[in-house]
Amino acid sequence: MPAQLISQPNPPPDPSLLPDSVLDYAVKLNTTNFLSPEELSAVKQFRRAADYIAAAMIFLNDNVLLEEKITHDQIKPRLLGHWGTCPGLIMVYAHLNRIIRKTGLDALYVVGPGHGAPAILSCLWLEDSLGTFLPDYPRDRLGLKRLISRFSVPGGFPSHINAETPGAIHEGGELGYALSVSFGAVMDNPDLVVACIVGDGEAETGPTATAWHAYKYIDPAESGAVLPILHVNGFKISERTIFGVMDDKEITALFTGYGYQVRIVSDLPNLDNDLAASIEWALAEIKKIQHAARTGNPIAKPRWPMIVLRTPKGLSGPKVVHGEFVEGSFHSHQVPLPLAKTSDDELNSLQDWLSSYKPEELFTKEGAPVDAVLSIIPEVNSKKLGQRKESYAAYKPLITPEWQDICVTKGSQESCMKAVGRFLKEVIKENPSSFRIFSPDELVSNKLDAVFDVTGRNFQWDIASRAQGGRVVEILSEHTCQGMLQGYTLTGRTGLFPSYEAFLGIVHTMMVQYSKFSKMAVETTWRQPCGSLNYIETSTWTRQEHNGFSHQNPSFIGAVLNLKPRFARVYLPPDANCFLSTVSHCLRAKNYVNLMVGSKQPTPVWLSPEEADQHCIAGASVWKFASVDDGVDPDVVLVGLGVEVTFEVIAAAALLRKYVPELRVRVVNVTDLMILANTGLHPHSLTEDAFKALFTEDRPIHFNYHGYPIELQGLLFGRPNLGRITISGYSEEGTTTSPFDMMICNHTDRFSVAINAIRAGARFNSKVAVDSHEKCSYLGHLKQKEREYILENGKGPKVER
Repeated sequence: MPAQLISQPNPPPDPSLLPDSVLDYAVKLNTTNFLSPEELSAVKQFRRAADYIAAAMIFLNDNVLLEEKITHDQIKPRLLGHWGTCPGLIMVYAHLNRIIRKTGLDALYVVGPGHGAPAILSCLWLEDSLGTFLPDYPRDRLGLKRLISRFSVPGGFPSHINAETPGAIHEGGELGYALSVSFGAVMDNPDLVVACIVGDGEAETGPTATAWHAYKYIDPAESGAVLPILHVNGFKISERTIFGVMDDKEITALFTGYGYQVRIVSDLPNLDNDLAASIEWALAEIKKIQHAARTGNPIAKPRWPMIVLRTPKGLSGPKVVHGEFVEGSFHSHQVPLPLAKTSDDELNSLQDWLSSYKPEELFTKEGAPVDAVLSIIPEVNSKKLGQRKESYAAYKPLITPEWQDICVTKGSQESCMKAVGRFLKEVIKENPSSFRIFSPDELVSNKLDAVFDVTGRNFQWDIASRAQGGRVVEILSEHTCQGMLQGYTLTGRTGLFPSYEAFLGIVHTMMVQYSKFSKMAVETTWRQPCGSLNYIETSTWTRQEHNGFSHQNPSFIGAVLNLKPRFARVYLPPDANCFLSTVSHCLRAKNYVNLMVGSKQPTPVWLSPEEADQHCIAGASVWKFASVDDGVDPDVVLVGLGVEVTFEVIAAAALLRKYVPELRVRVVNVTDLMILANTGLHPHSLTEDAFKALFTEDRPIHFNYHGYPIELQGLLFGRPNLGRITISGYSEEGTTTSPFDMMICNHTDRFSVAINAIRAGARFNSKVAVDSHEKCSYLGHLKQKEREYILENGKGPKVER
């Protein structure tokens, strides 16, 4: 069975075994004649016009007003697009327009079914937002022809919503994130309502499933509101959806349990009145909740409104094609008439379909929409869904404290995260309504708890934290944290996502989708900069020996390295002072994906604030204090990239001074990973001369790297004389053991580093070569003894005491 078999269009779900009394929880409204005849007619005409344009965009390259009978030549050579979701998206857009024009509502529209771009582009053209940002698409015949003919063709509009779409704050290429992005957007935007339409296929994803709970992190006194609209049209690409086979009782029970007031819109003969009444009801409920909170009488556990919109998939499209149901089935999901270019039957069906909208009644001879269509569009440009400042020009730079004031004394021991926590505490004090931390339930575990001196969590269903203005969102869903961070960032604010290193990879594809949006946004001239996505990886594999192998995974570094170099930044600050410099920089930077990797355990502070500043500006430097003769004329270069692995490099240098004093060692630390990329491949890449100055022209280099060695190999590719380089890093070896044994397992310990140095240096220093085998054997013996000590005593080895 290649696709779902259905016996009727828009098949109803089987009845559930729940009692009918469950439906008492669903909101009942009187929708009869809710709209005036003029409003109803205008809404219907707007919908017809937008439906017509959306359908034409999929098929036509000419004859866009149907002034003659369609010919095969007027059909695009390749038919792309997703029709099935478009009528529902347009319906919601039309009703949002009406209410914005009527009340002046401040709203954004976030579209979960991302491939419904024809629907949104058609509405943007009708309201003249497309022409405002893209002058090639004026609201006339020429603009309409360009819009229709350039959709889903090379060099034209893509088939999904992206940063080129006015009003968009969400990349439509991957399903599941719309709802969490919407909740991030309304945080600290008290007057904003985000209408978020969630497709019933999208609603099957894990990220969406948790995001339904996100309103429990919205304080109505300080933030706006999300109006979720679950669009149940029953089908995905070739099968029915889970929500499509749930009856009203099951859907009501589910979302009532989540804490929503559920309004089901399904009166097909009366859809526009039904939806109009439901949206006005929802906005009134939102206002009631917000008014209570803002007048000092907050409602505990307020039941926020949501709408379930039940419509046939592909509503108003072809009913039956070649004996198969189309409207109300999965056959309408993408292109309902895929053979229109070559089949006379399908071409005739397309003619009938597009003609049914009566475009001659909707557009003037000059191609402009008629007055009735325009009559529900907001009159003030800044109120239009495609021209909201929040979506493209709302960036508010953070006020960051002087990080040097928070530094610790060189030579002391300090946790990088403890120092960063103190810095973030000051950031929160300086930016009480434009900075938030989005974290899984790990903030205290990751030693960032100093922020709780000045703020709290904002879990509104917890009596201890509700209505306290907390700047910390802690929810055990990396997906929801990521979505909220994206929405918060793209609407002009700045956030931070700290996480256990091993589990940040859960949001890998979300981060990639965001970076695609960011890339297109930078290349879109009318979008202004926004803040960066800022990640802190801590609880790293080097100190996750107690939690075991499952908690040992630095792969998110590689995920960021694979991004477009212009937008990717990876930092491995070696101590607390360097980390303070780095996080201060990242919170001020714009349009990047910043990944910072550090340790929560106390580690040596190698550099003073002034030295840390210079080191971080350079991205790497020779550490003279750990080198022989300040690193001049070395036999071998040892490089540390990461907190603990750098510690082992310095310890290895000390071993070498003791056991092989003839070996001339230079120690280099790299804090900005991207400088290692071949010259010209990344904005931070070292020039050839700078690379030679740091690493010499021909001496062996051994990298002790926090991540996977293959990542560093790829980054260094293209640098000259790579045969002299060896790399140690995480090699997927680990268990529940001691911290030092984790280093031994992955050959990043001081003994392994020292052995590598002797073998490499022996090629250039005959004094070292004479005894190299003996010295390497002895250091290997010491390493084995340390491992035996660990296994025998069940605790750290002698070198750690």
